[in-house]
Amino acid sequence: MTDRGFTLIELVMIIVVLGILAAIAVPRMGGLTESSRVTATNAEMAMLKRAIVGNPQVSGGGQYLDVGFEGNVGSPPTRLEDLAVKPDSLSAYNSFTRLGWNGPYIDSSGSSYLVDAWNAPYRYDPATRTIASVGGSDTLIVAF
Repeated sequence: MTDRGFTLIELVMIIVVLGILAAIAVPRMGGLTESSRVTATNAEMAMLKRAIVGNPQVSGGGQYLDVGFEGNVGSPPTRLEDLAVKPDSLSAYNSFTRLGWNGPYIDSSGSSYLVDAWNAPYRYDPATRTIASVGGSDTLIVAF
């Protein structure tokens, strides 16, 4: 026999081994995907919180420079969209009184800030001062 190559049995064995390896690897990769979604959602909710209440660590000349929506307007936004687009009910920012809508407070490209990493909308409640993500297996909550 001078023919070189694999027999049908050898090819079937290779396919079976690859199938077993895939069956082991795929669930592990799914866990990595879930944890990366949790991390991304936590980071985005922290960004939303900073847009609402500001960042007290950013200061200059003895004053806070990043006061957020609440520091400029005097109350939290009624909905998350108010962080990107000025509501009609709010006045524009007055540099003398340092009051009024001085946004946008968040990058609104594609409205991706409205949904978590599972594409589920955030549940924002200004009364309880919370932002919640219910898209994953666990509920993630950020209080501000």
